[in-house]
Amino acid sequence: MLNQDKCWGAVLAKDKTQDGHFFLGVLTTGVYCRPSCPARTPLRKNVRFYETPADAERDGLRACLRCQPASRNDEDPNRARIESVCKYIQENADAPVTLDELSRRSGLSRFHLQRTFKKITGVTPKQYAESVRVAALKGHLRSSKSVTDAVYDAGFGSSSRVYERADTRLGMTPAEYRAGGRNVYISYASAETPVGRMMIGATDRGLCFVQFGASEEELLNTLRREYPAAHVEAMKKPYSEQWRLWMDALARHLEGSQARLDLPLDIRATAFQMKVWQYLQSIPYGEVQSYSEVAAGIGQPAAARAVANACAANRVAIVIPCHRVIRGNGELGGYRWGLELKRALLDRERAARVRRPA
Repeated sequence: MLNQDKCWGAVLAKDKTQDGHFFLGVLTTGVYCRPSCPARTPLRKNVRFYETPADAERDGLRACLRCQPASRNDEDPNRARIESVCKYIQENADAPVTLDELSRRSGLSRFHLQRTFKKITGVTPKQYAESVRVAALKGHLRSSKSVTDAVYDAGFGSSSRVYERADTRLGMTPAEYRAGGRNVYISYASAETPVGRMMIGATDRGLCFVQFGASEEELLNTLRREYPAAHVEAMKKPYSEQWRLWMDALARHLEGSQARLDLPLDIRATAFQMKVWQYLQSIPYGEVQSYSEVAAGIGQPAAARAVANACAANRVAIVIPCHRVIRGNGELGGYRWGLELKRALLDRERAARVRRPA
């Protein structure tokens, strides 16, 4: 039997000598950790101790992404190699970089490089390179003489590739972004949901706005502030089939009958925000992670504050589930639509998960 007082003392001291001797489960976040986990110390009432990872997992807990309690090593032995590859991609963003070249530079096989790169950074080398170019494109669009110059200065081989793949990162086409969002048309509609009034806005590419508020007027004012140069108009009835499908999917998700949302998005984001938002969409329905865990999950363990800022910048509630990120001590933390709504969303997800058969 574990000595509860000694275990708790080791947790308070972040005692590395006790790693492997026992594991602590944090019931509010649903994770289990090493005693030395660098995350913020949870409240004692929310902690349970286990002799093995298997014991914790039988209680429904999952391994902490930051301290990796189920692994024998605290650090991936290839992390330094992947960081070197990331630096090389950043320094050569204006030229095509092949997987073969990255494989040679890292000393890893193509397959091992792909797998390890995604494990550490959360994206593939190709996705990482594209996010670096998109970030550069945003700067060039504001300073270059033309859109064409900006496209090539950012390292894209052709303007067609930018329009096909980068427009969802910008939230609009390069020309529209350069013009400050002019000539972008956004249609909107609102509806009552189990957690309050919700408004969604969309361009012809996908959802750009999913938010909650006290009234339609309040939400419409928010939408216009978010996209001040766009043409904003109410969706005409009868709604299109595609629009109705989006609304139905969001309603089912809030009711707890549809766990996963896979809806097209048209959002502006930095490379870092996109990485965070893609990771948030991988957090299972009904579960939560801390800001530190998300930072570790995207391969940037020191970026917890930046993760919180990325969550606060999210314009599409529940589709990018920033409500599933809480503080390391089990507190809810911030939420741009209010802590009461955040708590309601989490409670509904947990209740629906319990009801759903295994």
